Amino acid sequence: MDNLKTKYLGLELNSPLIVASSGLTSDIDKLKKAEESGAGAVVLKSLFEEQIKLYGHTMRGGSSYPEADDYISYYTKSHSVDGYLNLIRSAKETLSIPVIPSINCVTDGEWIDFARTIAAAGADALEINAFFLPTSKDMKPDGVEKMYYSLVERVADILDIPVVLKLGYKFSNILYAINQIYKRGARGVVLFNRFFEPDIDIEKMSIEPASVFSTAADRRYVLRSVGMASASDIRIDISASTGVHSGDDAVRYLLAGADTVQVCSLLYHKGVEHLSVMNSEISEWMKRKGFSSVDSFRGSLNYLNFEKPVLYERTQFMKYFSSYE
Repeated sequence: MDNLKTKYLGLELNSPLIVASSGLTSDIDKLKKAEESGAGAVVLKSLFEEQIKLYGHTMRGGSSYPEADDYISYYTKSHSVDGYLNLIRSAKETLSIPVIPSINCVTDGEWIDFARTIAAAGADALEINAFFLPTSKDMKPDGVEKMYYSLVERVADILDIPVVLKLGYKFSNILYAINQIYKRGARGVVLFNRFFEPDIDIEKMSIEPASVFSTAADRRYVLRSVGMASASDIRIDISASTGVHSGDDAVRYLLAGADTVQVCSLLYHKGVEHLSVMNSEISEWMKRKGFSSVDSFRGSLNYLNFEKPVLYERTQFMKYFSSYE
């Protein structure tokens, strides 16, 4: 399907569909299956900064030998890191599509040096999955956002490969945030991440994790931001994520201006092989509408190009729904 070829972060992709960071991209067999099914690129399952530290702490236990504690901590961390680096190398040797590792971080500390090692292992880009959750009423919003900007700047300064920041949607002005991220060296943003959210089990009287899988209805939280960000003069690539449950959903994001579309929940339900169905759906829609390439329609319905851009604005809620009783 040559008509699906596109670019993302300066990389050539055979399809705009990317398998998002998840258990679906955790080993070489799964990655090969993703490529065979038509993925344009893969984002490797995240290496979690806090997961490595927690595991090392658990292994240490209450030993009375500090030297042993230090050794176990180092061994645990280095082997987790080595396994991830081996996955990158193996994927690059085996696949012909771009391989993008992912780091899930909670600080801008020591893991940044590890980013150099990822690049040296042959990664095509690095996706940073970061979310700084304010837990104090005294923490000012601009202070929280500056943590993202500082993080991107530090990583981009030391890497020659493209840096992508995967964002949550909780920004007071997402366009400002994306622009600041771009100015500090990021080549792309992923809009948006899905986080583990708490729920309450009223029978068990306990806090439980809510479902991590998206639904097609979740697309509404992403579409507006993609449509408005792609219409701005920020020269940053946009990968749309969340609420992608068909090839038609991918088309919607591309029409809004996304460069690529990341898929996850649907593939858990229907299998990675479903990527071929989605690619066919996109191609069939393009043929129906007379488009010869993804670039020929990308962004044609974003905030700048749609004849009624006011429909992207929140204030229109009252105008279009006030008649409902």
